[in-house]
Amino acid sequence: MIIFKSINKLNKYLENIDNIGFVPTMGSIHSGHGSLIKKSKKICKKTLVSIFVNPKQFNNKKDFINYPRNIKKDIRILRKLKVDYVLFPKYSDVYGAKENKLIKIPKINKILCAKYRPGHFEGVLRVINQYLIKINFQKIFLGEKDYQQLKIISNFVRKRFSVKIVACKTIRHENTFALSSRNQLLIKEDLYKLREIFLILKSFKLRLKKNFKYKYKISDVKNLIRKMGVKLEYLELRDKHTLSKYCNKSNFKIFISYYYKKIRFIDNI
Repeated sequence: MIIFKSINKLNKYLENIDNIGFVPTMGSIHSGHGSLIKKSKKICKKTLVSIFVNPKQFNNKKDFINYPRNIKKDIRILRKLKVDYVLFPKYSDVYGAKENKLIKIPKINKILCAKYRPGHFEGVLRVINQYLIKINFQKIFLGEKDYQQLKIISNFVRKRFSVKIVACKTIRHENTFALSSRNQLLIKEDLYKLREIFLILKSFKLRLKKNFKYKYKISDVKNLIRKMGVKLEYLELRDKHTLSKYCNKSNFKIFISYYYKKIRFIDNI
């Protein structure tokens, strides 16, 4: 595994290598990231992982400051996964004088997380845009846990670049809540709370598949989750292809965002 701290040095090394898979991360590597890396290694000649906590996508400075960071542990995990290249870029390396600061998402996308985190996805697109412009890779691997983000990035990339987006399934803890870097901020007992919330959503989804009229009971589900001591931000049913609020029993997904112990969690099932 070769570690780079400069995009220019990385590009010189990758100059004559094709079929490179790219896994962008903000560190705190877990099994979810591991699944993206394994898929890249399976279908690409070489795999590149970046670790950069992007300040542009945080609309809360405390969230940025408190975001879990453990570089030594990340490197140890990435070595075990036999990643070919790791990039630790500096802020000035990612965002230069020519960086496009006018990236905006369409109003139609300002739903779910975009509604509650203004500027978040614009920040995500800014760093992805910089990676696409500055780094030589052919495929980018993204998880379905951040489903809205996946859709927004896919639409953005498809219109501007020839890079292929590879969507990867959400990795879950014992088939319950989605793995997240923020899970590491909780103790083991707290994870039972996340598990119970997932089981409530799973039960709701099973009822919807049998009878979609049960969607009108969503307010009861919201109240049940609130009683668990979490601050519910949103719980919505949307079309899994378009994210439209108009959906049916064959094309819906349940999207949730909530705060527990002042930590924000998202999921979709």
